[in-house]
Amino acid sequence: MTTVRYFAAAEEAAGRAEERRDEPTLAALRDALAADHPDLEPILPRCAVLIDGRRHDDDAPLTPGATVDILPPFAGG
Repeated sequence: MTTVRYFAAAEEAAGRAEERRDEPTLAALRDALAADHPDLEPILPRCAVLIDGRRHDDDAPLTPGATVDILPPFAGG
């Protein structure tokens, strides 16, 4: 399973800080997250989505034990 961690507004929209998922690719994960967490759907396209700390294309496979971070845009300085 993959661990998905949500930060800032993504955490608020998902209603949790973390969850475990079993989608096979990043694209499938994005679709499932939008379906399961409707409040997350409008901000997800603007979020940085990292697999084990790196950006990947949507066709990237999600291997068991991977960590996906959902990071919305941050402002401030």
